[in-house]
Amino acid sequence: MSEPIRAVRGMNDVLPGDAELWLWFEGRVAGWFGRYGYRQIRTPLLEHTGLFRRAIGEVTDIVEKEMYTFTDALNDESLTLRPEATASTVRAAIEHNLLYEGPRRLWYQGPMYRHERPQKGRYREFHQFGAEALGYAGPDVDAELIVMCAALWRELGLQGIRLELNTIGSAAERARYRADLVRHFEAHAPALDADAQRRLHSNPLRILDSKNPRVQEVAAQAPELVKYLGDASLGHFEGLRRLLAASGVDYKVNPRLVRGLDYYNLTVFEWITDRLGAQGTVCGGGRYDGLCAQLGGKPAPGVGFAAGVERLIALLRDAGRAAAAPPPHAYLVHHGEGTLPYAFTLAEELRAAGLAVVLHAGAGNIKAQMKKADASGALLALIVGEDELKAAAVTVKPLRDARPQERAPRDALAGRLQEILKGS
Repeated sequence: MSEPIRAVRGMNDVLPGDAELWLWFEGRVAGWFGRYGYRQIRTPLLEHTGLFRRAIGEVTDIVEKEMYTFTDALNDESLTLRPEATASTVRAAIEHNLLYEGPRRLWYQGPMYRHERPQKGRYREFHQFGAEALGYAGPDVDAELIVMCAALWRELGLQGIRLELNTIGSAAERARYRADLVRHFEAHAPALDADAQRRLHSNPLRILDSKNPRVQEVAAQAPELVKYLGDASLGHFEGLRRLLAASGVDYKVNPRLVRGLDYYNLTVFEWITDRLGAQGTVCGGGRYDGLCAQLGGKPAPGVGFAAGVERLIALLRDAGRAAAAPPPHAYLVHHGEGTLPYAFTLAEELRAAGLAVVLHAGAGNIKAQMKKADASGALLALIVGEDELKAAAVTVKPLRDARPQERAPRDALAGRLQEILKGS
């Protein structure tokens, strides 16, 4: 016998039982975005590789190590499964002139792909939902996005998610800071690991985000970026902090927070939990005012965030949240000569009337079918035998209470079932 084929490592099936919780969660997220005036956008899973190289940055873990990239043999072009959705959303906004009539609030959800070492909360196919506010320059929309997230955690009943916040200024300010930062790390080169050594002259700010304890000690002694910021950058950050204070959102300023994507400027933030082990970030984002121009569009400010669905679902489960599929209204049992066609068309009539009906499939005597009806969780059993067939009727048997069974004519059955269910 052949070996069974299993799912690709790091890519997971969502089975019945789990899927209901996902559907419940996705419905809450869609309604939450709608209350803030965000409209959904859907972009392809597959993009030209150059989009991510240009947007995310050549010297980032995502581009260097994690992207699923291949050459399309038909067109001899390099394509990549999207590792994140901000670049795709901005590309779509440019391509379809979405900002022609003014700023846009957009949201998305769906699978992303990164070739990482699978572990709890980190998979090679993972799902995100996120928001992108394009064309808004002020700190008010930065604050809106953060306050939105705080509201969602409350709505979902999730506790223990804390906010870390920073500002990384403008590209020019970071360039001045970068020179001093490189000198600092060069003076402590023996303490840097191979990853930090590789980034020293290509992307030194990413060394600040190292998880290596020895490198973290050196980074803690590095000059702080905030001391290199001008009045405009500091004013933007102060405006954001005032709005968060007015909204009652607690946060910690983390001067080492830089995020892992090169397109960020000014505000960066992360929502973090201690309940998922090493994978503590459940949501992160920031401002990317140069990205539209970087991708070939007219200059336009932007700010957004992305949240990890698998990580939030894990927190919901830990909090005891469950969601079950609603039971069918009825299970339709049939036995005897000629009853299957009658039952088959009857089930469709009832479904067209808005009722959830499971039709028994396959063989089985009446006793066996009734056991399946009970196991289905249905509220009612509908029984069609030869007597019902002759009378153009159906026997209705309640399964979850002690009410007696009754016979109803077929042409009045849908209405009678709705009366019974309304009184249940």
